[in-house]
Amino acid sequence: MTIQEIEQQIIEEFSAFDEWLDKYAYIIDLGHECPTIEEKDKTESNLIKGCQSRVWLSCEMRDGRLWFKADSDAVITKGIISLLIRVFNGQTPSDINEADIHFIDEIGLKEHLSPTRSNGLTSMLKQIKMYAIAFSVKPE
Repeated sequence: MTIQEIEQQIIEEFSAFDEWLDKYAYIIDLGHECPTIEEKDKTESNLIKGCQSRVWLSCEMRDGRLWFKADSDAVITKGIISLLIRVFNGQTPSDINEADIHFIDEIGLKEHLSPTRSNGLTSMLKQIKMYAIAFSVKPE
């Protein structure tokens, strides 16, 4: 699936909920499905700077596609990073770099987060993009 198709799927899933409390509960449930980073990878270098809670994100490239794992000490944050991983897992570095992510605004997530969590969301997106840049193959 493309990034846009996955985003559309998420938008449709969130449209099933009328109340933001239900959407928060769904985000927390998604956190339980997050591909979990191994304890040995919970290092300072995998810790995302700018998040209110502690969020670790690792990335590896297999067959030209990026695969992410994460963990957080806060359940809502783990759900948010899980959503991002769902969108970006298995995508190419160039697709990630070129993606214009819109599902966050479409589902109203950013406006329903505290300013510090919103900054954390931005930091998570930046880190994913940085991994994509780092794994991009530079033409010679």
